[in-house]
Amino acid sequence: MSIPRILVVSLFCISSLAMLAGCETTTSGGAVGGDRRQLLLVSAQELDQLAAQSYAKLKAEAAAKGTLNQDRALLQRVNAIASRLEPQTRVFRADAPGWNWEVNVITDDQVNAFCMPGGKIMVYTGLAKQLNLTDDELAVVIGHEMSHALREHSREQVSQAIAAQTAIGVGTALLGLGQGSADIANIGYQALIATRFSRTDENEADRMGLELTARAGYDPRAGVTLWQKMLNANSGSQPPAFLSSHPTDSSRVQTIQSLLPTVMPLYTAAQRR
Repeated sequence: MSIPRILVVSLFCISSLAMLAGCETTTSGGAVGGDRRQLLLVSAQELDQLAAQSYAKLKAEAAAKGTLNQDRALLQRVNAIASRLEPQTRVFRADAPGWNWEVNVITDDQVNAFCMPGGKIMVYTGLAKQLNLTDDELAVVIGHEMSHALREHSREQVSQAIAAQTAIGVGTALLGLGQGSADIANIGYQALIATRFSRTDENEADRMGLELTARAGYDPRAGVTLWQKMLNANSGSQPPAFLSSHPTDSSRVQTIQSLLPTVMPLYTAAQRR
């Protein structure tokens, strides 16, 4: 069955209006380039508030289980690393050093870490211990996760979902389909797009995170050893949880290696301060 012309025109108009209304860039480029324009239809304040609520709930649940910040040595390490990375975020966003950054550690064998919108960072003990990460390698991980927040990748995903849902709703109405068809389409979209960062997102976070690492005085060459460890861990029977949302392959190591000539001078300059 061919798609009615009115549907094609309507979906095109929705897409065009969304692009005109919501396309902007949230960051400056830095040395590595991080200023791609994004579709942003939801406010940062709304998403930050939701993230803060989710983060508080996660902390409360971990505290009830006795797993929140029990590893004092690792908590001290990640806080020290984050405190050196946070001031460097001004390279990409002038407002970011003033965010209400927060770092916590959950005792769990998961090889995992993340940063929610607004700067809410969580590190699982399995990440540092199972991979035996150095401070430089931890800095690469934390810098990468902070970069997802700086670029507002979650906000972009939510905006893409809103745009898709709007288009699906109009399309099903014009075609005379029931709500069930729209629900199926929404489920498909969530499964394919909205539940994980895209390769574009990951590439941006790799690039920006490596620059943050170097500017903070951590060796960016640790990015190579980190992802080599991730690749080795991924070959096991139970791949790290971290990799469920962070696709990795050998080309990622090559990309990081290609960035070293750009970020190594920043590391050298930081060492002289």
